[in-house]
Amino acid sequence: MTQTGAVINATHLSCSLTCKDLDASVRFYRDAIGFGVAATYETDGKVTTVVVVAGNCRIVLNQDDGKLGWDRIKGQGFYLQINVPTLAEVDATAARIVAAGGTLTDQPADRPWGVRMFQFRDIDGFKFGVSTPLAG
Repeated sequence: MTQTGAVINATHLSCSLTCKDLDASVRFYRDAIGFGVAATYETDGKVTTVVVVAGNCRIVLNQDDGKLGWDRIKGQGFYLQINVPTLAEVDATAARIVAAGGTLTDQPADRPWGVRMFQFRDIDGFKFGVSTPLAG
């Protein structure tokens, strides 16, 4: 991809998400998607933040305090893409999510724009895609 006008030399992008149930979210990211836990942080003796990682992907999961309402829609208009190195890993990740009780919003498939991918929502409603380029 040709870069025009960039001033910053960024190497990675991480995100921070709020979770209704931090423990359940950590289990989902660890057991269903396959992330590892890199760090935990406490406030007043209670875990309030967990950093999960997979390769160069880093997601900070924060316990929501509910001040904006428990039933609000999270991630409206927001989409995160996880890139994996192989076609087999796309399919294996989808199978792991389903086996852990997660739901895919679409199945793994080869797309006309040259990737194999699928999409899902985490337990808080944040939308993700998992993809890899097709050989070509």
